[in-house]
Amino acid sequence: MSFWTAVVVLFAIGCVTWLKAQRYQALGDKRGPRAEGYDHTAREHELEREVEEMRKRIIVLERIATDEKHGNDLAREIEKLR
Repeated sequence: MSFWTAVVVLFAIGCVTWLKAQRYQALGDKRGPRAEGYDHTAREHELEREVEEMRKRIIVLERIATDEKHGNDLAREIEKLR
């Protein structure tokens, strides 16, 4: 590929990208994260709650996996978690 071929290809890619951006802007595409009315804080709070629940589950699973007591204690622990 010659230098000028690469320049033409890059120019074409830039033009297509610019045209798509103009089209989405003209159509008023609101699907992106910059859309009006998108509540970032509600989603962040939901994700933080999910992460906290997962941390609690991991702690319980680590406790079960590293428990050096007998199998009977493990069964009791599982029943207590239900």
